[in-house]
This record gives sequence, structure tokens and C-alpha cells, in this order.
Amino acid sequence: MTQTTWRTHRCGALRKEHAGKRVRLGGWVHRSRNLGGIVFLDLRDRDGIVQVCFGPGWAPADLIAQAQSAKTESVLTVEGDVVLRPAEGRNAELATGDVEVHATALRVVGPAETPAIPVARGKGEELASEELRLKYRHLDLRRTELQANLILRHRLLQRARRALSELDFLEIETPILTKPTPEGARDYLVPSRVHPGEFYALPQSPQIYKQLLMVSGFDRYFQIARCFRDEDLRYDRQPEFSQIDIEASFVGQEDVIGFVEAVLVALWDEAGHKIPRPFPRLTWREAMERYGTDKPDLRYDLPIVDWTAQVQPLGVPFFQSATNGSRVRGIAVQGGGTLSRKDVDQLAETAKTHGAPGLAWVKRQGEQLSGSVGKHFTAEALGRIGIGDGDVALMTVGPDRVTSAALDKVRQEVIRRLGPKPKAAHAFCWVVDFPLFEPDPATGTPVFAHHPFTAPHPDDVPKLDTEPFACRAQHYDAVYNGNELGSGSIRITDPAIQRRVFEHLGLSPAEIEARFGFLLSALAAGAPPHGGFAVGFDRTTMLIAGAGSLRDVIAFPKTTAARALFEGAPTPARPEDLAALHIKVVPPHE
Repeated sequence: MTQTTWRTHRCGALRKEHAGKRVRLGGWVHRSRNLGGIVFLDLRDRDGIVQVCFGPGWAPADLIAQAQSAKTESVLTVEGDVVLRPAEGRNAELATGDVEVHATALRVVGPAETPAIPVARGKGEELASEELRLKYRHLDLRRTELQANLILRHRLLQRARRALSELDFLEIETPILTKPTPEGARDYLVPSRVHPGEFYALPQSPQIYKQLLMVSGFDRYFQIARCFRDEDLRYDRQPEFSQIDIEASFVGQEDVIGFVEAVLVALWDEAGHKIPRPFPRLTWREAMERYGTDKPDLRYDLPIVDWTAQVQPLGVPFFQSATNGSRVRGIAVQGGGTLSRKDVDQLAETAKTHGAPGLAWVKRQGEQLSGSVGKHFTAEALGRIGIGDGDVALMTVGPDRVTSAALDKVRQEVIRRLGPKPKAAHAFCWVVDFPLFEPDPATGTPVFAHHPFTAPHPDDVPKLDTEPFACRAQHYDAVYNGNELGSGSIRITDPAIQRRVFEHLGLSPAEIEARFGFLLSALAAGAPPHGGFAVGFDRTTMLIAGAGSLRDVIAFPKTTAARALFEGAPTPARPEDLAALHIKVVPPHE
């Protein structure tokens, strides 16, 4: 029920079936117009906009004058009759466009100063700068687009809760003030007043707690969890974020994948999209080989191909370094003949920016071959690598870690420039069999590819000490249109294996005990096999809403410099507050 002592209906709820009804409305002045003595006010609330009219046939002159003086973004209550608009005056772009309200009473309940940024926009009008919109977020949040995004976010949250409850999961909250643990980013630390010199950490995820809940026998847990990571930001990352966090006992990888698919299908269904199950599967090695990334966009073809054997006999100088683990890899771009020389030069710069030595290319137009290495090829040689009339081959050389990263970006850029029609609007997949460890770029020593609680593949446990980089993880990522939606894994339940993993990360026995003794004690008390997953809820909402940034689906987000412009945070603390926490601020070095 939306009826209150102030209103009978929301503005955006009125339709032609309400014609003839007496209504009271409350909302903000979106626009106003004075046309020959009749004043039109567009009144807006979260449901939408309705046109309110003040004319001499039903409103006294002083009321018309009052409506004429109403300022944009002021809050009004009005009373009047719903009438059908004349046929020529109906607005098909508004849900309320068949009707208008002939007002007989008006009250300004929230007078407004001239807004610092506009809320109403005409077609083609630019938004205010993002900095201004974040500074005046209370005005920016009045925009129809942002309100629709946050209403969608609410619906998705409720649908996720319903889907998981139907799968017999229990919603359980875990602590926000917790203990620092290594999970891939810097912790936000919170000083303790009652324990001088000691600190809590805000959780990067509820990882350890949800495992402890499994050890405690709760069987299936979920939470819409708030998480905090002190790391550099970008358009799809915030220092505080939400995830749909799940964990279940007596499960294997297939069980968890089934739970997550059910939730994701439910979320997209809530937004009106029917998604088939099961999602396709790729191993991590397949994804890196064919697409150069562990989050491939499967809406498009354009796989990366190994052409080492085909091009080495051609004697191309650029390819002569394809030895000692280096390979020639490339993309056959059907229809790529439309790419200009400038396009290809810019693609080559993209490859260089991501570590490749450059980009060799050959374009075929009929029997004419052109390009940086065109003179080394024949039409027959191009045919062997899948290049036909009107196509182009884009190639680079190097170790896989270089060619994968470079060709992934080149592939994305080719798709952006050519704009091919996608095979599907919604391309989900699972990427499985990730490596357990990866080499530290600086030292070459093992670091965990995801987090140190991920179980090694049972067949690879004997390799933990002798071949750590050959160990596969029981880890799985959900990917949508080239975006990672979330990650999960089967967890380590054997305390001995967990200790060995910590040792691989360079932790001493004393450090292991100090930082993880409580987890190891719990595992030693009898731990069921368990695993889980975390869906990045902000990113998922952004993708479903078609928004361009996470900031468009979060009510009060931070900037890329981790500042809250609306509230003005962070700020220096008062000296007396720092003294109570036994903290002294040391100025940064100039």
C-alpha cells in the first residue's frame, strides 16, 4: 500500500483507469511550463512522472500564480482530479502519458534552492561531470536512471535470498571487526581503544568464518556480505562492496556449480532474461589458449590460434624468436580487410602496451596480399591458417604469458572496431581447473593463484612439494560476456595439507599458528568436505542493468581515489580521538 496521510497514489502509478478519481500526490517539481495562462508541472517520485495542470477552468487565480512560482526540485503536495488527456496531447513516452491531474490545491512542503546540478535532462543533453554528480549525490540519485538501477538492485537482492532459501541455505551474519588474513589485498585496519596498539581488520571476505560455520555443522550458509579491500580502484571496483556469499557441506565442485547456476539464472530471470542451463565449461588452459584470458567473452568467435608450425618455414624475421617456449600466435579476423592501416597500427600499439614486441599482419583481398609481413606469404599459405578473401591475420610472438595478454586485448579491440553481431546476448561459462600456485613476478617463488584455503586437485596432492606449479586447484569462476561474476572453490579440510600450503607461501610455523591457529584447530576438530562461492553482487547488478560503472548501481560510492565526495570522507581525526586510540600521525615524507 502506497496510500498515506499525505497521498493517495504515487505520481508514476496513475493510468487511464484512474480517470475521474480524486487524488492526492506528493513529489518533486521535475519541470514547469506556463502556456497561455495554464501552468503545467511535471511532478516526480520514484514511480515516475505525471503532468499536473493548473487552469482557470478548475483552479483559482491565486493557485495558478502559486504553481507558476514553484521552483524546480521543490517538494509539493497537490490534490485534484485525474482526467484523460486529449488524444493529440497524449505522451507515449510516459507510463502516465494518457492522463493528467487537474489540481485544485497545492502546498509547498519542501522548498528548494536552485539545484547545483540538473535532475531533468532533455534528449541529447549531457550529464554534469561525475565529480559534481558524486558531490551532489542527493540530487544525482533523483535521476530516473539511477533510481531504476537501485530498484533493480533491491529486486535482485530479494530474488537471490529467495533462490538460496529454496535451496535450503541459512542466512547467517559474520563479523565485520575481525583479524587480518592474507586474501590478496591490503586490509583496512581499525584501531582498538580498549586494547592499545592492537587492531581489528575489516573483512576482505567472510572466507574463514563461513568455513568455520561448516565445521560447526550448519551445512549450508549464505550472506549478502559487505567486504572491504584497500586497493587501487577502477570503474568496476570499490573499496567496500557486496557479494552473495555461499558455503555448503558434503559437496563437490559440481554441487556448488549447480547452486550458483540456479542463483544466476534466477537473477537474470528477475530482469526478464531466460538463461539456459548448464553453462558451457572451459578449463583454464583452454581459456588461456583460445582467448588469452580466464574471463573470455564467448559472444564472439575470433579464437587465438598457434601458427608456429605454419609460419616458421616462411623465414619471417619477426618470427625467428619463436624458440625456447616462445610461439607465434594470432587471430584470423574474418572480414578484417575493412580495417585500415591506421586501425592496424593502433592494434599493434595495443599489443606493445601489453608486453608484445609488436603485431605482424597480412591482409588478403582477392589474390592481392598486403601487410607488414605480406611479402612472405602466398594465398595458399594464408589459406592454411584460415585467411580467405577479405580477411586479415594478426600475429605476434613470445612466451604464452606475453602473447596471451596482448592478443586478449587485441581481440577485444578488434571486436570494438568491427562491431560484429554477437552469437548470443548472454554468454555464460565456467572456467575450471585453475593452477593452484603461480610464480611471483619478482622472485619466481610460489604464490597462491586465488586464496590459500583452496584445495588442490586430489590427483595433484603428491606434487605439492615437488612440482607446486603443476598442481591444479579445485577452483571455478563464473564468467559472463567477458566479465568475472565470481569465484569459488572446494576448501582444504586436512590441517596437514593446509599447513603445507601456508609453508609454500613463506609462513613460518610460528606465523601460521599466530595467524591461522584458530582455523587449524577447527579443522582438526572434524571438518566435513565443503566448498563455496562468492558472486560479486555490485558487478552483477551493473551488468544486468547495463550501467557503465559500479558507481551507477551503488547509492553512495567512492571515487577512483577512494574518496566519498558527498560526505567528505576520509578526513583527519581530532587530536583527542587519536590520543584515546594511542595513535600518533606521522606526516608523509615530502
